[in-house]
Amino acid sequence: MTTDPNPRTAVRVRGLRRVFGDRAVLDDLRLDIARGEFVALLGASGSGKTTLLRILGALDAADGGEVLVPRARTVVFQEPRLVPSKKVLANVTVALPRDRAGHGLRALAEVGLERHADAWPGTLSGGEAQRVALARALVREPELLLLDEPFAALDALTRLRMQDLVGELCRKHRPAVLLVTHDVDEAIRLADRVAVLRGGRLVTDEPVAVDRPRDPGDPAFAALRRRLLEDLGVGSASPPGTVPNPVEAPERTEVGVI
Repeated sequence: MTTDPNPRTAVRVRGLRRVFGDRAVLDDLRLDIARGEFVALLGASGSGKTTLLRILGALDAADGGEVLVPRARTVVFQEPRLVPSKKVLANVTVALPRDRAGHGLRALAEVGLERHADAWPGTLSGGEAQRVALARALVREPELLLLDEPFAALDALTRLRMQDLVGELCRKHRPAVLLVTHDVDEAIRLADRVAVLRGGRLVTDEPVAVDRPRDPGDPAFAALRRRLLEDLGVGSASPPGTVPNPVEAPERTEVGVI
């Protein structure tokens, strides 16, 4: 087990590399996330955002570099991934000891679904199902919460409500958070820092200096949105640049635990 000497660090990534075929999707990537910090990651489709998240969640292996994460980490995906044959409470506490049922009920109360504890997943709306997935993640008291476009399948109004809920719960529980999203406004609305992934590396990584509650009409919000869109190659006269990705036979590395 590898540990980080800095007690304030939740995620430490150095020289991360992940290769698919002849393409290095992640190449010499560096990232730090402090404990309790909310980081949003933007990037075009295929840029490696979900690959990075999966490596941090130990769902994929790196081909090189150093990756240190907390032992207690959970992932919320775009789809709720509930077990159809288990009721809502059983989905929240799946694989937990029986004496944790009370924790499951409290987690459901936090997402406003305590009255649905005995409901079947098939009776839930999309937003309700995603709230169950969020409760399932939070009941495990993660030090690192990984969110893989968890609002993408929701309608616009439900999406805004879920953003508010996630922001509120993360401020309460204070895990380190990495949110993968295509939505620039969502990233600015929720995150303490926003990073842009392009060419296998982070080309932008800056704090969100916009007062909360964040209003898209705020000039600071609009200015940051313009910069991020330019970094994503949207609204810019020149196409986004690329970073050379020489492919070698890298030495694989395991995810260490902080």
